[in-house]
Amino acid sequence: MKPSTEKRLFQYAKSNIKIAVFSLTCLIIGVGLELIGPFIAKSIIDDHIVGVQAEWVELAQDQDGAVKFNETYFKRADRVTSDDQVVGYHTLVQSNRSYYFIDGQVPINSHILIEDDQDWVAEFNGETFDIEGERLSTAELYQFFKPELKPIAILLAISIGLILISSVFAYFKTYLLLVYANRIIVNIRRDAFAKVQQLPMKYFVDRPAGKILARITNDTEGIKELYVNVLATAVNSVVFMSGILIALFILNVKLALICLLTIPALYLWIKFYSKYAGKFNRVIRSVNSAINASINESIQTMPIIQAFRRTKERQEEFEELNHRHYRYQQKLVRLEAYTTFNLVGLLRGFALLGFIWFFGNGALTSEGLITTGVLYAFADYLGRLFEPMEMLINQLPQLEQARVSASRVFELLDEESEVVDHQEIPRINGRIEFDHVHFAYEEDDYILKDLSFKVEPGETVAFVGHTGSGKSSIMNLLLRFYDQQKGTITIDQYDHKQLSRQQVRQHINIVLQDPFIFTGTVLSNITLNDPRITREKAIEALKTVGADEFIEKLPLKYDNPVGENGADFSTGQRQLLSFARALAFDPAILILDEATASIDTETEGLIQNAINILSEGRTMLIIAHRLSTIQHADQIIVMKKGRMIEKGTHDELLELNGNYYQMYKMQQAGIIEQTV
Repeated sequence: MKPSTEKRLFQYAKSNIKIAVFSLTCLIIGVGLELIGPFIAKSIIDDHIVGVQAEWVELAQDQDGAVKFNETYFKRADRVTSDDQVVGYHTLVQSNRSYYFIDGQVPINSHILIEDDQDWVAEFNGETFDIEGERLSTAELYQFFKPELKPIAILLAISIGLILISSVFAYFKTYLLLVYANRIIVNIRRDAFAKVQQLPMKYFVDRPAGKILARITNDTEGIKELYVNVLATAVNSVVFMSGILIALFILNVKLALICLLTIPALYLWIKFYSKYAGKFNRVIRSVNSAINASINESIQTMPIIQAFRRTKERQEEFEELNHRHYRYQQKLVRLEAYTTFNLVGLLRGFALLGFIWFFGNGALTSEGLITTGVLYAFADYLGRLFEPMEMLINQLPQLEQARVSASRVFELLDEESEVVDHQEIPRINGRIEFDHVHFAYEEDDYILKDLSFKVEPGETVAFVGHTGSGKSSIMNLLLRFYDQQKGTITIDQYDHKQLSRQQVRQHINIVLQDPFIFTGTVLSNITLNDPRITREKAIEALKTVGADEFIEKLPLKYDNPVGENGADFSTGQRQLLSFARALAFDPAILILDEATASIDTETEGLIQNAINILSEGRTMLIIAHRLSTIQHADQIIVMKKGRMIEKGTHDELLELNGNYYQMYKMQQAGIIEQTV
């Protein structure tokens, strides 16, 4: 049973666990420092601003921290020490907008009623009692606040310092998370591309190049967003919310429990969203791959599309895919509108109702139950609680897209691959034998049927026959792009299947009818950046096949840049480059797959000369289109419907007066049969 997508993403995440741990540590420290702010604000409010509304003791003499008022020294009762000589008690009370300094001890939350200058009454919880005291002016009140200015300044400085330190940790957290995410994506892309190079040829035949490209580029980019944005936001939000909830429990357990009810609601909402968003995203990613494949194919075949006036039909095919992509994007947008953007507002509303209900039931009516500082801190934390929650909810679309992208990449990685073994084997002599070989691309629909032949080292053997006769399939088997279902293939003393595909291809090279030229320079197309092929060896190979005639005319000669697929070169010139490439790698067996089929007669002479040079000292297998180019072959094998029907030299086959003779006469007469 294969592990889930989430487990596999976690496995990749563990590859750079040290960076992740360090980043998480920075995050926790940063969040912790940031969340200290409301506690500092609570202390400033309760202990130093509202805190002056408290009991004050009258001292016999001046003491450290005492306040001088009416030539008498006073000190807050909660700051009195055993060394202080207490004379009497007073209470500083705020009632409406005025402050009063009352003789004796009265409840701090009392309401002062002044009937006249002589009769003062304090009211608290419906009870009244007579008091004496005086109303404080602003200047007089400032005397009681003056000792608090220094600790307030210190606390504010600490708060600013914590914010600055927190920002430093936030920077390192963000930087390290991005580094961490990018390293993970590098590993996933590397594995995906490495997997593509290990896949059997059938995988590429069954799938358009654009769809494979989309998995390595678009889908891995989608996973990148998971680690760069979603992971960073999720971790930050979870840590932040956890810190806030801890702070809320420290402030007030009942209020914190009300806020805690939002977590199950958040979890259920995420599960609901994931269920439907995953379905839509899978279709969207699949259609997106089809769009890439369509665009890729259209660009490559644009001359054919325009020549046959099929642009309108091609546009309609694209529009159908594009509209399907649009429909499912609309479904996803509606789902996001129903879920993500309404959830946080809904939870915030419930939390606010619970907050109001709590205080509406008398939380502030009993002295000492909850202070102004606690109220401020709790309101601050409550506001902060929904910020990371909103960020987390808004990342849900990206999360689901990333999960679908990851599942598509892992589908690619789970494809059955070929065994990779680059271990060197001694250079082969070039002897090839097919012994009763049967081969089918699909089930039992055999393309090659009971095929047997031998090729001795150094021989040149040509294969001719109509389209579908099995010529290219022989080369596909020899290069192990596919494996036969029955029979054996041997190269020298090696059983073909006992060698890895890389070992089989170490001493075999191929020149195709339409050779591929890589973006780079002329020389890089010969060496393929293989350190074993020196610059001198590559130039010598180019000169040997006659390619130097046109290369020397280029502005930078052998270092001249080459565009995509050598578009600046003619077919013959590209073919000469491919021959030079084969010569530079010096294979023991060289396969020419209709290498002269698409070139003019003048260039054919150069190509034929290159073939003669390449054939020296190595086994040559040629799939022939022009029979005039294979008359020198040691063997010519005529194929028909997957079977060998004739074999011999050119002269021997003409004497048979069979299929080969008929094909040759038709070409001699100028009737070039396109299916040969």
